[in-house]
Amino acid sequence: MQHHPVTVVTGGSRGIGAAVSVRLAEDGHDVAIGYRSDEAAAEKAAAAVRAAGRRCVTVRVDTADETDVDRLFDTAAAELGPVTGLVNNAGVSGPVGRLAEADAEGMRRALEVNVLGYLLCARRAVRDLKANGGGAVVNISSAAATLGSPGEYVHYAAAKGAVDTMTVGLAKEVAADGIRVNAVAPGVIWTEFHADPERPAKLAAGIPMGRSGRPEEIAAAVSWLLSDDASYTTGTVLRVAGGR
Repeated sequence: MQHHPVTVVTGGSRGIGAAVSVRLAEDGHDVAIGYRSDEAAAEKAAAAVRAAGRRCVTVRVDTADETDVDRLFDTAAAELGPVTGLVNNAGVSGPVGRLAEADAEGMRRALEVNVLGYLLCARRAVRDLKANGGGAVVNISSAAATLGSPGEYVHYAAAKGAVDTMTVGLAKEVAADGIRVNAVAPGVIWTEFHADPERPAKLAAGIPMGRSGRPEEIAAAVSWLLSDDASYTTGTVLRVAGGR
């Protein structure tokens, strides 16, 4: 691995993605932040990366679009150097509520971003990482994958179940190429992801540790999985969910 890892973080402008970007910068990574629409948030996250002493580039991207994904990785390589890692984080919840009332188009978009987007980004990443001598991918999954999220978003939980399966399969597929693939499965985290901003507080009583998590706690797990300390770890879904 080159002296400074170069890591692509999708959905890196806010919430868990922004926390991951800053933590990786603190741990020596140059970071390419992919973001969907909020340019101001992306630039704020980039400024935090640079304040930590690392280089950063921001790229507007729809991860469900193959051409956009290629442009993201091409820009990262051109601006920062050979890509050594990917954090697949860009996601949308889609419709919130019971499946019987869910909007089909909203579900379709959520599956495109949460499943196809992860697959497209991982596909491009493993091509680059193999050419660059290896590296690591971390997929952001969710505790929802095993809890099912009844009454909230069963379709989102199903998508995250797909992410877990993809993580296991791809890890086996590319292990001989020097590429590790793992996932982090957050529980309820204090971010802007929730339709109800107070949801993390309302759900705290049902979490064994009695509180919702912080984005920085997810970022720490991601950084470890990308690091050489995790050199023998692949195909793992690391649950960071306060005991849920």
